[in-house]
Amino acid sequence: MKLQQRIHLLSELGQYILSSDEQWQQEKEKASHENSWFKPEFVDLAANNIANQFLQKNILEKWVTNYKLKTTKDKPAIVGIVMAGNIPLVGFHDLLSVFISGHRAVIKPSSKDEILIKHLVKKMTEWDSETGDLIQFSDMLKGCDAYIATGSNNSSRYFEYYFAKYPHIIRRNRTSVAILSGSETKEEFEKLADDVFLFFGLGCRNVTKIYVPENYNFVPLLETLKKYESLADHHKYKSNYDYNLALHILNKKYYMTNGSILLVEDKSHFSPIAQLNYEFYGDKNTIETTLSSDQELQYIVGQGHLLFGMAQCPRINDYADGVDTLSFLMKL
Repeated sequence: MKLQQRIHLLSELGQYILSSDEQWQQEKEKASHENSWFKPEFVDLAANNIANQFLQKNILEKWVTNYKLKTTKDKPAIVGIVMAGNIPLVGFHDLLSVFISGHRAVIKPSSKDEILIKHLVKKMTEWDSETGDLIQFSDMLKGCDAYIATGSNNSSRYFEYYFAKYPHIIRRNRTSVAILSGSETKEEFEKLADDVFLFFGLGCRNVTKIYVPENYNFVPLLETLKKYESLADHHKYKSNYDYNLALHILNKKYYMTNGSILLVEDKSHFSPIAQLNYEFYGDKNTIETTLSSDQELQYIVGQGHLLFGMAQCPRINDYADGVDTLSFLMKL
């Protein structure tokens, strides 16, 4: 399949995702039913971002131009992709990268997120039967030439062991933090709420900790975070909130809450669901320097960093962990 064919097919997929096609709506509903973390609004958000930021013809053409991809791939490699399932279609960018590069993808989807990705590949195959030779699904990824695997810190150790002798990209747990100066506006707080709450905070791009100046007034922030108080009606989210609240009460640990999220002083970048960690800082430049080299972080959000509200709006060249997937694939 030639490069222009692949670009045309992907842009057609983008139009399909943004459509009100009955079958597509049913598949999204089915995905939400199978995984209760996949709230319908969040499924739409993830899918529409893929369509708007990845699958527009002009975006795809500009993207591949920067890499000088050949029209056809003479000796395509077989690339195994192990996908995560924390947010809807989280592994799509890896598939997109392999497909656009001309290699063949063999995908092991997460059991938590296999409905959407399989349906979209099925539609591409219906439009162009060659897709079936370029994208396949398998429970076992054997005989591949290279691997891209995303998982937890624990599973990554297994990936490192099994894929050590092959070219690979292995992604571990990451998260994002925000640095607040104390001069943020209500609008910036509302956008920060998106960074914290979208997808229930389960993504590596979600802000799970904030750094605040000493003697910081948390009241305006807590009030604005009520923007997502409806999440407290979600049974799984509410169970996590109640559980963590009970732990803090039993342990006599200081906390703040607005009824839908807990604010807890904690050194860890990673926070449980329904909790946002915070830490005080003395000098902003010092904490920025420290965080800039932290390997646990996907993004730093705040004034002078990634804009508030943009953490869950990745562009096509925003590569996970800062590893250029397309450059890696071109070297195979």
